[in-house]
Formats: sequence, structure tokens, C-alpha cells
Amino acid sequence: MALPLEIPPQEVKQRLDAGEKLRLIDVREPQEFAIARIEGGDLIPMRTIPGALPQLSAGDLPLIVYCHHGVRSLNVVHWLREQGIENCQSMAGGIDAWSVSVDPNVPRY
Repeated sequence: MALPLEIPPQEVKQRLDAGEKLRLIDVREPQEFAIARIEGGDLIPMRTIPGALPQLSAGDLPLIVYCHHGVRSLNVVHWLREQGIENCQSMAGGIDAWSVSVDPNVPRY
């Protein structure tokens, strides 16, 4: 059974708190990353995802992809699945939803 395309930020937090190893992939631009970030997230801007495919396909960790509001990350997850990377999900609502529902210390913009 395929994973849902999206995962709520609260579920990502629960899985991290439970000790599950997840690879957080931030597909926003560097200037956005400078404003707000999730600790442990790797910045790979959306436009560079195709070139990063080898590193994204290496390893067994689930990929949690996020952006500002969840649109870019959902597009990236669709594309990654087309490339054969099934163990990936877009964080619904992006870093903005993370800030609202998980960690208010992450600035909103």
C-alpha cells in the first residue's frame, strides 16, 4: 500500500519524538531558509532536486519534504515518486503549519 502523499506536521513531530529517523528535506530558497528553518532539515531548493536525485535515492530513511505552505513540496514528492522514490511524503501546510501547530519558535513569514 502506497504512503499518503501528505503527512501532517504533528505526525512528523510525533515520529521524531518517538526516535524515528526521518530525513527532512526543505525545498525552499536559501533566503527563505535564512528566515525560518526546522532543526535537522537539509536545504535542497526545488530547482536543484533533479541534480540531488542520487543523494535522495541513497539510504533507507523516509523523506519528509516541506516548503513554505506545502505546494512546492507536494510537486517535488510527485516528481520523486515518478523517479521511483516511494518512501517520501510532503508535510501538509509546510513550515508555516509547523510553526502554527508544532513549534511557535519557528518564525512565520
